[in-house]
Amino acid sequence: MEITVNGTRVDVGDDPQMPLLWALRDLAGLKGTKFGCGIAACGACTVHIDGEPVRSCQTLIGDVEGEVTTIEGIGDLDNLHVVQQAWISQQVPQCGYCQSGQIMSAVALLRDNSDPSDEDIDDAMSGNLCRCGTYPRIRAAIKQAAKMGA
Repeated sequence: MEITVNGTRVDVGDDPQMPLLWALRDLAGLKGTKFGCGIAACGACTVHIDGEPVRSCQTLIGDVEGEVTTIEGIGDLDNLHVVQQAWISQQVPQCGYCQSGQIMSAVALLRDNSDPSDEDIDDAMSGNLCRCGTYPRIRAAIKQAAKMGA
């Protein structure tokens, strides 16, 4: 089986029941997407399929239809996504573990809503847990990214 990840076709083996998270980390070598809870409750494993945020720990590769985008696919050190720039500017990460999932959810929010209210941000980000409690900085970074034209 093959899926498209960040614009590249990737061989993901022949088990359609394999979680997308394991295919990304173990077969594609993309370590930015994190394993948090395994039950789609924490958001650390958030990726996009055709632009929509999904929890890769509970998405089976046999169910993937469309292009998968991971944190590695939205920007790199030479060309950071505006949300990544805002994350750095606002010094969002503390431990950093949840941040790839947080950023992927924020990118999806700003794609659909270029000027989100606090309530919009809280609603969109409610499925992403930060054990360090950096929620005020996450909100500030999303607002900054919106102003930067995300």
